[in-house]
Amino acid sequence: MNVKDLIASRREVFSINEETTVHDAARFLREKQVRAVGVVNASGKLVGAVSQSDISDKVAAENKCPAWMRVAEIMTRELVTVPPDTPLEACILLMEKNGILHLLVVDENSGFRGMISVQDLLRVIALDEKARADLMEALIFPQR
Repeated sequence: MNVKDLIASRREVFSINEETTVHDAARFLREKQVRAVGVVNASGKLVGAVSQSDISDKVAAENKCPAWMRVAEIMTRELVTVPPDTPLEACILLMEKNGILHLLVVDENSGFRGMISVQDLLRVIALDEKARADLMEALIFPQR
């Protein structure tokens, strides 16, 4: 299975503009029920990512005002990206190597296609393990 298979069923790619206030970004994350989102510039190019931990670590913990700060001030700019044809096993290794919980997916034209999380990968692994267990059970205890 690869990244393209994982994100194929998603109807929407969540992103915000780098000029969005941190307050509005936090509300967007809560409304969409996601922990991180891609950040694009005025021309729609992916320029960063912002997560709940960015907001808590760089704003709330430092007692700054989220209503006056822009996402561009706190977003992560050093992006770890993968193309859609990346195998999920490679994603796990990349996330572990970089100590990150999300990977940004970009196509061959550097277009933002979405992101995958550790939670997404764990869900796939769990479903695969359950399928294997069900197969083993069927082999060991065949229906009569």
